[in-house]
Amino acid sequence: MEEVALALLPVMLIFLVFQFFSLKIRFLRFIRILVGMCFTYVGLVVFLVGVNVGFSPIGMMLGRKIAEGEVSFWLIPIVALMGWFLVAAEPAVHTLTEQVEEISAGAVSTKTMKLALSVAVSLSMVLSMVRIQTGIPILYFVFPGYLLALVLTFFVPPVFTAIAFDAGGVASGPMAATFMLPFAMGVCMAKEANLLTEAFGLVSLVAMLPLITVQLVGLFSQIKKKRGQAAPEKVYKDTDIIELF
Repeated sequence: MEEVALALLPVMLIFLVFQFFSLKIRFLRFIRILVGMCFTYVGLVVFLVGVNVGFSPIGMMLGRKIAEGEVSFWLIPIVALMGWFLVAAEPAVHTLTEQVEEISAGAVSTKTMKLALSVAVSLSMVLSMVRIQTGIPILYFVFPGYLLALVLTFFVPPVFTAIAFDAGGVASGPMAATFMLPFAMGVCMAKEANLLTEAFGLVSLVAMLPLITVQLVGLFSQIKKKRGQAAPEKVYKDTDIIELF
């Protein structure tokens, strides 16, 4: 509770200073904001308690049980599905996708963004499990991944590059650190792999893959737009019969 209070206190102090000297928000709205901050504090405390008591231990137990049990051959498909659906539980993902759709006037839809992020997180989970089982150093995943992401920046619209880098930070949020990482640690324990070198690094892959998938969405949309502009519009004469169906 003390840690959450210390984290929120600077934000509240800055807001109060600007409120009294610059913002001058109406009293009712000011009270509403203060109530919202109280809800934020309570929500963060409840979330952290839930993580420490249940969420992280469940992730570690599941990872260990699946990896060492009779269903170990289902490990890759299971983590792929987990990565796909866990994106929906990230609060920041909903905020980012809605803001992107609103600011882009629907050009980048919420559905498209969530699909790109789901694919990215699913792939990152699969790559992490492959890395744990094979012992491949993380450098061999991170270097080519970021190189590809940087190369794509030269071919996609700048707006998609900016969105992609924000999406990487959003995807590697609380769910990645509190459930996916403990799950990978559980798999490492079952496989008797090195926790420090094999389990850690999952969050970096979760942050990296959206840079690629979101920019690929931008690349495909740009190609589609150019093809639409290149297609010549057919001119009909007055005597031509136009088939509607």
